Amino acid sequence: MMILRFSPSSPFVRKVRIAVSLLGFDSDVKLERADTTDPNDSVRIINPLGKIPVLVVDDGSAIYDSRVILDYLDERAGGGKIIPRDAKRRLEALHLQALSDGILDASILTIYEGRFRRPEAHEPKWLELQAGKVSRALAVLEAEPPALDALPHVGQIALACALGYRDFRFGGAWRSDHPRLVGWLERFAAQIPAFAATSPAS
Repeated sequence: MMILRFSPSSPFVRKVRIAVSLLGFDSDVKLERADTTDPNDSVRIINPLGKIPVLVVDDGSAIYDSRVILDYLDERAGGGKIIPRDAKRRLEALHLQALSDGILDASILTIYEGRFRRPEAHEPKWLELQAGKVSRALAVLEAEPPALDALPHVGQIALACALGYRDFRFGGAWRSDHPRLVGWLERFAAQIPAFAATSPAS
């Protein structure tokens, strides 16, 4: 039995949980909550970075971060499932994952600025820098939304989680200027029940 250290609000955890479902590992993974702000939580022992997700596998070793976990799960499922084997398609999938993870990184840094700094200490230039990353990435994706495979690859999973996080933490403000991405996310959600099942708002 594998153990996934998680928080339901983490979009990076959501990536892994969707992959677990898509690859048929639901009965093989036990969810175990982690509190990354608690110095006594054992997540800091199994991952010295103190970050989630962490997947503890059968031999007791810990795998992190989400991209490495997705690679591990894909190989465990036989390979070539959510990470294409074809070099061109693999690069496309990993590129989309990197762009989507970048949206998430910038979004989370924005949240942390508000959570861990007093309002009078907020740095507008820092917030503008993060907002610029998100707006440019969304503009690129809106201009040419990615395909949606019958079994979504890691990039498509990551994009769905990035857009879902913008809904969860930023009130879905991205939607008004990105109708093609809205349509893409609606198709993803209709096709992949695990997306709704892993919603942090559920």
